[in-house]
Amino acid sequence: MPDVINVEDLVLVYSDGTKAVDGISFQVNEGEFFGFLGPNGAGKSTTIKVVTTLLKKTAGKVSVEGFNIEKDAEKIRRLIGVQSQETVLDPDLTAKENMMLQGHLHQMSGEELRKRVDELLGLVELTDVADKRAGRFSGGMKKRLDLASALVHKPKLLFLDEPTTGLDPQSRATIWEYLTKLNKDEGITIFLTTQYMEEADKLCKRLFIIDQGKIVANGTPESLKREVGADSITMKLEDGGSSPETKEKAKLVLAGIEGVSKIIDSEEGITVYAKNAGATIASIVRALDSSNIHLSSVNFASPTLDDVFLQHTGRRIRAEELNSKKTTFARFGAARRPIRQ
Repeated sequence: MPDVINVEDLVLVYSDGTKAVDGISFQVNEGEFFGFLGPNGAGKSTTIKVVTTLLKKTAGKVSVEGFNIEKDAEKIRRLIGVQSQETVLDPDLTAKENMMLQGHLHQMSGEELRKRVDELLGLVELTDVADKRAGRFSGGMKKRLDLASALVHKPKLLFLDEPTTGLDPQSRATIWEYLTKLNKDEGITIFLTTQYMEEADKLCKRLFIIDQGKIVANGTPESLKREVGADSITMKLEDGGSSPETKEKAKLVLAGIEGVSKIIDSEEGITVYAKNAGATIASIVRALDSSNIHLSSVNFASPTLDDVFLQHTGRRIRAEELNSKKTTFARFGAARRPIRQ
């Protein structure tokens, strides 16, 4: 399939010296459900704002549908739909009025626009509240309306910047269902950023894991988990046993246990990998106990995307809800100015 997004050696440095994106490269294929997975501050949102022409890059090359993001920004904006982390709705307008306004901004009008608005309100199950003010909607309803608004002009590419942050599990699952339908039934190319492993695993056909502005791994969710090659066993030491000296002693003991293939010391405790975790746990407990090192908890699981991130960074992804008072980017602007070379 042809590339619809091509990014080469992208760098973005803010005026305060923060390097938000550090030389990343990737391509997105036509019709693909593509994702960026990483914690807050990893560079996901900055990348998506550069690709959607909302931020000027410091260095690198970026094209969308063959158009240069700087020379052809207006052409690119006609092709794309964007849903940002924060909903961009007028609370005093009804659901239908918000969508009609979005259509007018894309130079749509008349019967074509009315039919499209009705169609999308049906898709996101808001027909019954089409004439109610958006300010009275729940968080999940606002997210669904915001998604519908991004689709009014029938974009070829849909950019979703953490679209389900702050939603309850039921609302999140409903959004996932809509997105899967859009990708499969309408063939819309979707570029998703998320900090939720389950979301990335369920939706994305190909995934890039990003941390501190760099790509640390990429592939399909299945291939990334296969690369881990073993079950994970995570253990916490009893109170008083988490000192650096005790942890180092515990790791030396663990290294001598048959079946243990890798040991990672993280903030949550010590994680080891073993192909037969169920059988290895008993050996781990006996060996640590005989060395007078006692555990407060131990559990094991099959490989997850969090294990992929842990193996590459030594940390786990912590999905955090956004603070509503946090400084955010407007749909057509930015709070900080990037440095350009």
